[in-house]
Amino acid sequence: MIRCVRIWTGIDQNSHFEEGWIKLERGVHGDLLTGQLATTHASFQETASGSTLAWHTAPVRQLVITLSGTLHFQTRGGQHFTLRPGDILLAEDTAGGGHSWRLVDDQPWRRAYVVLRPDEPVPFERAT
Repeated sequence: MIRCVRIWTGIDQNSHFEEGWIKLERGVHGDLLTGQLATTHASFQETASGSTLAWHTAPVRQLVITLSGTLHFQTRGGQHFTLRPGDILLAEDTAGGGHSWRLVDDQPWRRAYVVLRPDEPVPFERAT
């Protein structure tokens, strides 16, 4: 399983999150995998260790794959979660109060952004 945190805008116009994973199915060679996801583009970004970003929303619905760095996220409603290397953020809070983050280790935040096509389903499964 690949850990995934989904963040979205609720009817109260605040960001909320839930933890889960990306659901994987057994492939023909015994690997675990998803089907292909329709995307518009991908990009990479690096932010220096010690950085923070104040309240903001996701610019588009996207997957953010953390390659290095450990981040602490917060919503305006007081919810907190941590992302570590290998985690995926399913960012769907494109409106409302948004979220903030700060790097909490000595590594830069290296990540890949995968922008999803509108209404593309993501095999996110909520943790029970």
